[in-house]
Amino acid sequence: MKVVETMNSRDKKSRGKIEEIKYDVAVQFLLPKHYAGRIPSISKAFGWYFNNELMAVCTFGKPASPSLCRGICGESCSANVYELNRLCRVDEFTEPLSRFVSACLRRLRIENWIIVSYSDTGMNHHGYIYQACNFIYTGQTKERTDKWTPSGKHSRHYLNSEQSGFRKVRTSKHRYVYFCTFDKKLKRRWMDSLKYSVLDYPKGDNKNYVLGEYIKDKIVISKATEC
Repeated sequence: MKVVETMNSRDKKSRGKIEEIKYDVAVQFLLPKHYAGRIPSISKAFGWYFNNELMAVCTFGKPASPSLCRGICGESCSANVYELNRLCRVDEFTEPLSRFVSACLRRLRIENWIIVSYSDTGMNHHGYIYQACNFIYTGQTKERTDKWTPSGKHSRHYLNSEQSGFRKVRTSKHRYVYFCTFDKKLKRRWMDSLKYSVLDYPKGDNKNYVLGEYIKDKIVISKATEC
């Protein structure tokens, strides 16, 4: 069912509204714009419309990694873990995206989700939108490498026979967590189960990427193939 929120009085002139949108609508908006250049798992997607034009999209989905889900609050809570995996706007749109994300989170409280999201240090992102939405900051992931193929497939989606002998660098990312529920007791239990320390928010200068430009892979030679 479509969920609609009309913006507050100062936005009525522009008729801004937030709607839950279909998967295909989200994909058509994201794929030409987001620097990742691929579409993740999407369970819920929301659009922010102004004058009936889609200006921003936010999507949530189940992380592909079971260890990521277990690593937030343990095995017993892993089924509740979802990721805010895409947030993108059109280039000329200047409304604060924190307002959009907050509205999405309010709608998702009925789902009882533990939401994790990441800000890529390789893109000079610090997560200021998540900070404005009161996410918990839990530190950075470690930089690592993944298998790489010329086709650009994710390492989970091809056979070992397709391995090229090269690996791509996955940059360190800031990790944010948000307990999205109406249930205060459940929220306290999740907080007590959190596997990471709660840290001060990172600060620094952000750098915006150019819409439509995909991030380029940094490729290294696999140690197994070195002479």
